[in-house]
Amino acid sequence: MDSTLAHTELNDPSKTKTNLFYNDVITGLKSTPKRLNSKYFYDANGDKLFQELMNSPEYYPTDCELEIFAEKTAEIADALIADGDAFDLIELGAGDATKSTYLLKYLLEKKADFTYLPIDISENVIAYLNMTLPVTLPGLQITGLNGEYFHMLTKAASISSRRKVVLFLGSNIGNMPISDAIEFCRELRKHLSPGDMALIGMDLKKDPKVVLAAYNDKEGITKRFNLNLLERINRELNSNFDVSKFEHYPTYDPETGACKSYLISTVDQQVTINDKETITFLKDEYIYMEISQKFTIMQADQIAINTGFVPVGQFFDTKKWFIDAIWVAA
Repeated sequence: MDSTLAHTELNDPSKTKTNLFYNDVITGLKSTPKRLNSKYFYDANGDKLFQELMNSPEYYPTDCELEIFAEKTAEIADALIADGDAFDLIELGAGDATKSTYLLKYLLEKKADFTYLPIDISENVIAYLNMTLPVTLPGLQITGLNGEYFHMLTKAASISSRRKVVLFLGSNIGNMPISDAIEFCRELRKHLSPGDMALIGMDLKKDPKVVLAAYNDKEGITKRFNLNLLERINRELNSNFDVSKFEHYPTYDPETGACKSYLISTVDQQVTINDKETITFLKDEYIYMEISQKFTIMQADQIAINTGFVPVGQFFDTKKWFIDAIWVAA
């Protein structure tokens, strides 16, 4: 790397992020099969579309977990407070913190000694939380962290040595194949000390028609959410994707519990990225966009045990479609 460029990037974090985005996009689109990293869904427009998706009638996971946090706030809070010692409540992929706000409010009412550290890859999300939560929840101690989960967990550990309680909600753990989810949990355990806790949200296997409808809503929000990533590449990487020439296609396999989303090229076409790279698509060729893994209760316990945690509690919605599991670092 040119030393002048390196110096510029060190002084311009946005430049570094753009280069990382570019490299990930090129690597993914030159792979066989083509793929894009789902973490890049969440620019400002992607955040807005995901909020719309969560409010769509077919998208059940948010409502299920919201019910758990609204109806079982006290039980969850009491489990996390444990012996009453001070702790850092760290939320990975905090989003708008709608669900965790129930918990935060209850913890404040109980006068629990805690600091809230939301972590999100979206700068918009962290700016929003830092600005609004101290107003809506007076007395809340908050330090928002913008960046990759494990980098920010390391930063959180450097900020304080207090007990850590990590929230990983929304079945975000399902946004990776099971083998990767296990590796993720192992890595999470490495960032924690014995006695630290994790509260993990997991979407459970259920009627395949219910699952598939959640990722193929009638209003086409999921489709627009996926296509927005191509539009983001156009905006930020000077590219020329014609989104009208791609179709959203979701699948669900009830045996494995894997719900996957693809974008299918409807014609033979070429796309130029940043005037440097030309990517060729054949008609009917796909880009693998995302997985939304569904689990069994037994799988949830086994993942905990296999990655250095002890499962100590489970909270369900009334339909038993979703679980929030409490694990303690062994």
